[in-house]
Amino acid sequence: MKIIIASDAWQPQINGVVRTLMTTRDKLHLMGHEVQVISPNEFSTVPCPTYPEIRLAYGLGRKIGQLIEDFQPDAIHIATEGPLGWATRGYCIKHGYRFTTSFHTKFPEYVEARFRIPASWGYALLRRFHARAERMMVATSSMAKELEQWGFKHLARWSRGVDVDVFKPRDKAFLSAARPIALYVGRVAIEKNIENFLTLDIPGSKYVVGDGPQREHLRKVYPEVQFVGSKVGEELAQYYAAADIFVFPSRTDTFGLVLIEALACGVPVAAYPVPGPLDVINGSGVGVLHEDLQTAVKHVLKAPPSAEYCRDYAMRYTWDICTQQFLDNLCIPAKQG
Repeated sequence: MKIIIASDAWQPQINGVVRTLMTTRDKLHLMGHEVQVISPNEFSTVPCPTYPEIRLAYGLGRKIGQLIEDFQPDAIHIATEGPLGWATRGYCIKHGYRFTTSFHTKFPEYVEARFRIPASWGYALLRRFHARAERMMVATSSMAKELEQWGFKHLARWSRGVDVDVFKPRDKAFLSAARPIALYVGRVAIEKNIENFLTLDIPGSKYVVGDGPQREHLRKVYPEVQFVGSKVGEELAQYYAAADIFVFPSRTDTFGLVLIEALACGVPVAAYPVPGPLDVINGSGVGVLHEDLQTAVKHVLKAPPSAEYCRDYAMRYTWDICTQQFLDNLCIPAKQG
């Protein structure tokens, strides 16, 4: 099968969306499918306001049409609601292509946090974007329920996975700081609520793995915290595995791929009871959810589950299952008529 994935998020960005799409593409290739990714790398770009490391494509219309027509896809998936996603959507509607979309990021909350624009306005715009899709893929059941309350329809599940050959328990001597070591992995940005982690009263040491617009500011405000920048692959897995607890302060993630990466490395989780953690952690015994993040951390450190138990739990999240979900959700054939 020939599949197009159109995404505003792609390399060299490092985040959960990019890792999900890249892994899905690679798994589809292994299954014998031909995949073409339409990304900003094919176009002229400008830096995203307040996120200069994210590049926004422009001058899209004619080239997107050429890429689609030259490839002659059996299915088209639009992964993001940025300029490239909107342009691909417009071309599909105009030329009679069916398509699916996915919801990865709660941009309305992000925009509200940064610019004080009501989230309801953002969701109205996103409803318009996704309304013409045959299916809108979401990562968790709680996220689907939340989106249904905002008026979204045609929702389908597309979960997430973890590479258990890379993310696995390792020697904790990789980090020699005072223990317990509390770890955060993700973007260092206001919408991630990271200061709720940085201000926690936790014995031992704190590490932040990731980059973003707040990194330099927070590094100066919290000099006792180790900000080590973005890490990938084996090195990222070493940071996970060396920690004693993974703290997830975000209230706006749609899944939290980092949750299962930490668990696969044998590290328990403390988080808020919100979509993502509720679906991955709640009632599992591999972490604690609480509206007071300090309380969640305290309970995890007091009675941490074993590394083996955390890893066994993470093993149920495989990329093979996720990729098959993705395939089952696609619209085949893409061309109407």
